[in-house]
Amino acid sequence: MSSTLSTHVLDAERGRPAAGLVVRLSNAAGTTLAEVTTDDDGRARPKVSLDAAPYTLTFDTGAWFAASGRATFYPEVTVAFAVDPALSHHHVAVLLSPYSYTTYRGS
Repeated sequence: MSSTLSTHVLDAERGRPAAGLVVRLSNAAGTTLAEVTTDDDGRARPKVSLDAAPYTLTFDTGAWFAASGRATFYPEVTVAFAVDPALSHHHVAVLLSPYSYTTYRGS
């Protein structure tokens, strides 16, 4: 069974969605499967079906912070995750600030 994927990024420092953030999905071999940009609500949904395997989402935080005139310690944030074949959808949420980030599996 394959799974769909979504992500949601919130700018914790400003208390609003991280709109316009580029996100890249890659497989374990490092091959880029999709590149998407978060919408006005900070959400993105790559148009891919994922098999049970490890993947990474890489968030281009350096360019995103620079576009708003802010510095950041993390030029990119990479979240590794594994697709559970029992689940039809996986959601990766990220709370972002210039000097920290938190991620969790959402619903």
